[in-house]
Amino acid sequence: MNTIFKALNDETRRNILEMLSKQEMTAGDIADKFNISKPSISHHFDILKRADLVTSEKKGQFVVYSLNTTIFEDIIKWIITLKKNNGKN
Repeated sequence: MNTIFKALNDETRRNILEMLSKQEMTAGDIADKFNISKPSISHHFDILKRADLVTSEKKGQFVVYSLNTTIFEDIIKWIITLKKNNGKN
């Protein structure tokens, strides 16, 4: 869970996740939306992939990234459980 929160703690990564919530995108398409180097974008993707927030698939010469919605469902369930447990005190 710490890996997930670390990944979500950065505005650029949150922006990437927001873009991927609308559609799958290549790393190049996403990099074009930011004014940072491609190695920096790769670093952000690395963190997002380690947190299991995004998945990647090689399609020809491109790598296409998509949002891993399953992990978000797990986070929401965990937060709801915390809220329910907090209401019992």
